[in-house]
Amino acid sequence: MNNGIVLIGAGNLATNLGYAFMQNGLPLRAVYSRTKTSASLLGNRLNVPATDRLEDLPEDADLYVYAVKDDALESLATRMHAPQALHVHTAGSISLQVFGDKPRCGVLYPLQTFSRDRHVAFHNIPVFVEGNTPEVTQCLRAVAEEISTRVYEADSVQRARLHLAAVFACNFANRMYAIADDLIRGAGLPFDVLLPLIDETAAKVHELAPAEAQTGPAVRYDRKVMDRHKAMLSDEDIRFLYEMVSENIHRAAQNKQ
Repeated sequence: MNNGIVLIGAGNLATNLGYAFMQNGLPLRAVYSRTKTSASLLGNRLNVPATDRLEDLPEDADLYVYAVKDDALESLATRMHAPQALHVHTAGSISLQVFGDKPRCGVLYPLQTFSRDRHVAFHNIPVFVEGNTPEVTQCLRAVAEEISTRVYEADSVQRARLHLAAVFACNFANRMYAIADDLIRGAGLPFDVLLPLIDETAAKVHELAPAEAQTGPAVRYDRKVMDRHKAMLSDEDIRFLYEMVSENIHRAAQNKQ
């Protein structure tokens, strides 16, 4: 990486990746974002040049990392040249074909939820790599091992399923937290009284299979409790969600017997 890394993107993942690269001695050459404000903010944080113009990026870097929204990836990859460099994206559900005829391309996918102003311990994050050739895969492995102790190879099919699993484990779970927040604040109580319960629920699956850790009225199919719960839910969408998830939990519990 003598010619450094160009970071394309300035959002949550790009910010955390930029810090991880810098903290582990991988030199950043420049940061791009479609807005000058976002580019400058991250460039200032990382002390590297920033731009909102792809044509201003250096074309002799070793590695171009695309940490952008999925729907922007193909356009950016098409417009960015540097044919001798390694081009990688960070998306869970996008295949290598997005890079077209670029001779060296791959994926570096960190499995984590990121927030711009919340730094994570990157060395604990599983990072999944895929290259379009064995040489590229090994190169990506070497880069990933500089920032993480948990590096795995996964092809596009595996990664797509991994991304789907992550949506259930993270995005859907967080939506449940948001619903719980609304409900408990409606009772005049603070959300943080639920934190020990949330922490223990997450901690249990370090020792038990999730199916073994499942508890609650839906497992027992306690209709009286469930009916009382539904009567308290004025939002039809939330009530429907309660019913569907409860039915699914109960069926899973029955199938386990």
